[in-house]
Amino acid sequence: MNFEVCILGCNGAVPQKGKYPSCQYVRIDTFHCLVDCGEGAQFQMVNLGVPKHRIEHIFISHLHGDHIFGLIGLITSYLLAGRTKALDIFSPQGLEEIIKIQLQANGKFEMPFELRFHVIDTTTPGLIFENDILEVISIPLKHRIPTSGFLFREKQRTPNIDKHKLEEYQLERAEILKLKAGESVQNRHGKHILPQDVLKAPLPKRSYAYCSDTMYAPENIPILKGVNLLYHESTFLQVDEATALATNHSTAQQAASIAHDAEVGLLLLGHFSARYANRQYFIDEASQVFPNVFLASEGMVAKLEILDNKITTRLSDPA
Repeated sequence: MNFEVCILGCNGAVPQKGKYPSCQYVRIDTFHCLVDCGEGAQFQMVNLGVPKHRIEHIFISHLHGDHIFGLIGLITSYLLAGRTKALDIFSPQGLEEIIKIQLQANGKFEMPFELRFHVIDTTTPGLIFENDILEVISIPLKHRIPTSGFLFREKQRTPNIDKHKLEEYQLERAEILKLKAGESVQNRHGKHILPQDVLKAPLPKRSYAYCSDTMYAPENIPILKGVNLLYHESTFLQVDEATALATNHSTAQQAASIAHDAEVGLLLLGHFSARYANRQYFIDEASQVFPNVFLASEGMVAKLEILDNKITTRLSDPA
């Protein structure tokens, strides 16, 4: 089952050549979503081959322009393409009013597909979405306006039958289903078989957390504890800590501190201020606190893979 994150944009609010504001594409098996939708998101989807027609859910962290200005364009493209499938949008209060005003200004009073807005409580963590394979939990962030991060976490999958045991005990389909459900069975030869006799250990649950924008918020460490991949904003370097505090952003060192204390698997830094010409300084600063750290970049894909029953994160070079 695929679990991957594609970085469409990871820059701060000020435009830079070749850089795009916040937007990510997350795919978990048949679940396809966007996380934030900054300006230029559609161009990046085209550039990077993201199947925008498969997106059914969009998670918006907050209503600052560099996180939502691409959304009305995407919705308009769906209208032009004749979309009929519903689109679920999760965000803090206020986004529905913004989008409806924009649509009405364009003469769109009736929609051929349903836009379903879900308001996030940004003051407390909570389950905001779930299906058969995953759950999405909101993470209260500390920014100038109500802001939420998101934790994407797989549900525990049903353990598989050891194929060698399947042959040894000559199990039939009905017996396999019972064993997977935790029941004991008696096979055709009268042998009593327990689930632990034939089931493999269940695969570990993969998880990804997105934290942008926020100032240093150690109160979120329990929510982030042990996540396999953490994307955390690092708008500033520690030399500009006062500016980070004044604007409710984080430094690379602070992001690394969160990753260290939460014992995450891998840290991706993003949401960089345009004031820094050399982003290597972010790695230099953060790696002193948390060594398994990388810079996010447009086109990068992070794949969470299970090898030998352990989760590893494989990063591809930007396209």
